[in-house]
Amino acid sequence: MRPVLLRIAQAIAVCVALLMPALAADIALDPGENASERLIEALILAEPGDSVVLAAGRYDLTDGLSLDVDDVTVRGAGSNRTILSFKHQKGSGEGLLVTSDRVVLEDFAVEDSKGDGIKSKGSDQITFRNLRVEWTNGPDEKNGAYGVYPVSSKNVLIEGVTVRGASDAGIYVGQSQDIVVRNNRAEHNVAGIEIENSYRADVYKNVATHNTGGILIFDLPNLPQQGGRDIRVFDNDVIDNDTPNFAPEGNIVAIVPKGMGIMVMANRNVHVFGNRLSGNGTSHVLIAAYPNEYEDDSYMFVPRGVFVHDNEYGEGGNAPDGEVGKTITDVSGVPVPDIVWDGVTRIPEYFTWVAKEDRLYVDEPEGTSFVNLKMISQLLLPWSTSPDRDIDNHSGSLPELDPVRLPQDGGA
Repeated sequence: MRPVLLRIAQAIAVCVALLMPALAADIALDPGENASERLIEALILAEPGDSVVLAAGRYDLTDGLSLDVDDVTVRGAGSNRTILSFKHQKGSGEGLLVTSDRVVLEDFAVEDSKGDGIKSKGSDQITFRNLRVEWTNGPDEKNGAYGVYPVSSKNVLIEGVTVRGASDAGIYVGQSQDIVVRNNRAEHNVAGIEIENSYRADVYKNVATHNTGGILIFDLPNLPQQGGRDIRVFDNDVIDNDTPNFAPEGNIVAIVPKGMGIMVMANRNVHVFGNRLSGNGTSHVLIAAYPNEYEDDSYMFVPRGVFVHDNEYGEGGNAPDGEVGKTITDVSGVPVPDIVWDGVTRIPEYFTWVAKEDRLYVDEPEGTSFVNLKMISQLLLPWSTSPDRDIDNHSGSLPELDPVRLPQDGGA
């Protein structure tokens, strides 16, 4: 090649190299000497497109981890093979905190973090896959509050995750939008799975067992995102939730009685269908208003637009627990019916009922038991305290919700 042409070709190659982004790299780590420092450094220095690959073994970590780089994957060798142990963590924060977008966390375990296990905040397209978060000493109020905890996030996928021992919720999604929670196992937590103040969530094919309560759909006051809505809870096994409540005093889930299956509180357009419920001693399904006083003009304390249909009910309601259990059984007796509604609406609506889209609808197989505790009428009309057990009074349906579709899930 002529010298002038060679120089031109070399110049073009340099320009192309400068314009091209760096190739994605695998950053490989093992649990050997200085593993904690090396892992912290790897997460800080990672570039978009990189994968932090954790070899099998136990990583004894003394400080929490954080990731603030977009488009990074953190991958272990399996949730029982790659273990990030925070048993000797110095601070009280999360095990791992993610504040970036398009992050995948998969195939590793987080054990014994002083605070939450794995948290994302303000993330878009965050994926938690094939993880295990566990407090190995079992249920204890000193355990971290949440196992897997995306908050203020969008396009959240949680699948194949196991959480044990959380003192609030094993899998908790708060103030987020477009959520899929599927094929997970939550056991020996206060709440197995909780969706709180969030928009558009599909919760399906999960196992919630041996928690205080199985699956909770909540809206709470005094949070930045209000008006949780459009939630589907379907094809889950919610069975034998029988762990005594070990939430710290003052925590809102401390009100959840042992033996709660699925609870819907102060949320809107919630569809509960195709689930299998058995062995829940207080109630299989409870639909209720927020019970505490609050100061938040934007908050709606009653559930609206709840559709419960085509579930399977086994034995349950034989061991109602705590104040909630007593409130129910004072009206319903024992065993508690399969579906319990406290009957609370806003007072102006009690006399006129509510709009069709805000009512409770129940369409269950023959033999399903139901009770409306009529708590609002006991307050206003104390001479009319007999519970309403006629499930046909709530016949009808709500329009079917569209499935949640996530960019990182192929739109599936």
